[in-house]
Amino acid sequence: MDWSESSQLVVLLTEHHGKVRGLAKGSRRQSPSAVAKFSGGINLLNLGQVAVSTKPAGKLAAITEWDLRNDHYHLRTSLAAQWSAMYAADLAAALLADEDPHPGVFAALSVFLAASADAQAVDRALLDFQWALLTDVGYRPELDRDVADGKPLSEARAYSFDPRLGGLTAREGLNDEAWRVRSATVELLRRVASGQHEPAEDAQAVRRANRLLCAYARALLDKELPTMSVVLGDATV
Repeated sequence: MDWSESSQLVVLLTEHHGKVRGLAKGSRRQSPSAVAKFSGGINLLNLGQVAVSTKPAGKLAAITEWDLRNDHYHLRTSLAAQWSAMYAADLAAALLADEDPHPGVFAALSVFLAASADAQAVDRALLDFQWALLTDVGYRPELDRDVADGKPLSEARAYSFDPRLGGLTAREGLNDEAWRVRSATVELLRRVASGQHEPAEDAQAVRRANRLLCAYARALLDKELPTMSVVLGDATV
């Protein structure tokens, strides 16, 4: 966000230092010296290299230099990709603590942003990112054992997903917060967990799986992020 006529407040996801909040003084100036320090400007969902002078906990870091590497221009030409990317960034910001390194999340977000250039791949790329993020921060959903009793999950046409216990159960009516999940959604998530991609994924199954992980994140955060409505839409998972 703009801080003044010449400066910006920014939140950066860095590869080795986690989420960093800072003040980029002079980043909006158009003078040759400012352009040299902040090449390309700092904009949402851009990738770049940054020089940061950190401050004591609770104080903004000083963003002193920025070198733009990829502006992900395709996000300006596809509304679906833009919305999905804003949700991905919003979710990462909400689940990560300041200055807590998560290089896996950084890599997953970079992969997602690059993959979203293919309009046909946006939903599956978002699903891969959500899974990677939840796994990296310690909230990987349990797909193979019944979270109610710890036993191997038996095959069924549908399951219940309990967000409080973090996974699936074959029991019905375990509690009022559990959601019904189709077996096709579960099988897709298992492929995601193992890194498998089928040539032609069922688009509806991918959307349902994205909604499930988004609803799970909403339960973990105990609030709905503004961008979640892009993914949730129909609540059926």
